[in-house]
Amino acid sequence: MNLDAQHPLSSGLTSHSRLITAYQGTRPEVTPVWFMRQAGRSLPEYRQLRVGTRMLDACLDPAMASEITLQPVRRHGVDAGIFFSDIVVPLKLVGVDVEIVPGRGPVLGTAVRTADAVAELTALDPAILDAALAPISDAVARTVAELGSTPLIGFAGAPFTLAAYLVEGGPSKDHIHARTLMHGDPEAWAALMAWTAEVTGRFLRAQVLAGASAAQLFDSWAGALSLEDYARHVAPASAAAISHVRDLTYVEEIEQSAAPDRAGAPERPGDAPFGEPHRETRHTLRNVPIVHFGVGTGELLKEMHDIGADVVGVDYRVPLDEATRRLGGIVPVQGNVDPALLAAPWPVLEAHVLDVLERGRAAPAHVLNLGHGVPPDTDPDVLSRVVTLVHEANSDR
Repeated sequence: MNLDAQHPLSSGLTSHSRLITAYQGTRPEVTPVWFMRQAGRSLPEYRQLRVGTRMLDACLDPAMASEITLQPVRRHGVDAGIFFSDIVVPLKLVGVDVEIVPGRGPVLGTAVRTADAVAELTALDPAILDAALAPISDAVARTVAELGSTPLIGFAGAPFTLAAYLVEGGPSKDHIHARTLMHGDPEAWAALMAWTAEVTGRFLRAQVLAGASAAQLFDSWAGALSLEDYARHVAPASAAAISHVRDLTYVEEIEQSAAPDRAGAPERPGDAPFGEPHRETRHTLRNVPIVHFGVGTGELLKEMHDIGADVVGVDYRVPLDEATRRLGGIVPVQGNVDPALLAAPWPVLEAHVLDVLERGRAAPAHVLNLGHGVPPDTDPDVLSRVVTLVHEANSDR
């Protein structure tokens, strides 16, 4: 399905940006940079705006969600906005009893740990999201209108991470109940994963259709899994989730110089002078770039790419050159500055960022990011300084 002609990718507004160029596997002159969780918590303007508003209420207020998304783009000069929302928003909208508790995270009214509980949950029809996601589409459209040529990244939680929250009833260190259900009742687990894939896939698709230029699937808890468990019990659902975006395409127009192909032939009216290059427009069908990121997933990188992702996000535990080796040297990567070093002395952080840039050169293309999210107590000026360092370091090459 081709995107609407007014979509930022179709219109050419963002299709040649640093970010999209890198996501497509071509290394731009300057490495693009953005930060996971850049929209929110570390910014004083965010905290001021959020006073008195619960997290999920903020996510469903189009004007507020848009403003929060734009704040770090204005302040830091990053190469992309990441849509301000939460992975449990589609669960809330489909009818699940879930709230985000400050200092703890998503908490479910009832944990889903039996086949009967799975059957009751999956009776909720994901199709209602087509109408319920209107506030999300509105917020994306507002944001894209303000961003101009800066691309917006849409995001959603991977099916396993959503399922883990549902089964555990909230955050967990080892996801023991989720893994128990996976092995103890494979049929119930498969039904749960198919449902979460449909719910989160619709959430992601709505963002792209509304104007997001790329999509990122977060599997925050996949690091709790063995490679075999991931491949057998999780990867198929993740592939199903991104299939909601995988079919979205656009036509990219690229003007390029071309040598004359009529050697020795006489000139025709309107031709460029013989022997001189002329300009021609090449049309290429592109898909919306899809990034897949997980925490603690160094052993799963190839499987995470094989679900149909274009780019693999790498956390801070695996150097980018080693991650590129595991991915066969053919996959663009995103990452992977250690968030802990954002609070280190500048010379330490600077050396680390430059090392990440150098290791990222092993991949076809690299988008600099953190190996996880921005810590809440991060000094915003440090993030701005990192952006300047990345842009200037590449300009000097």
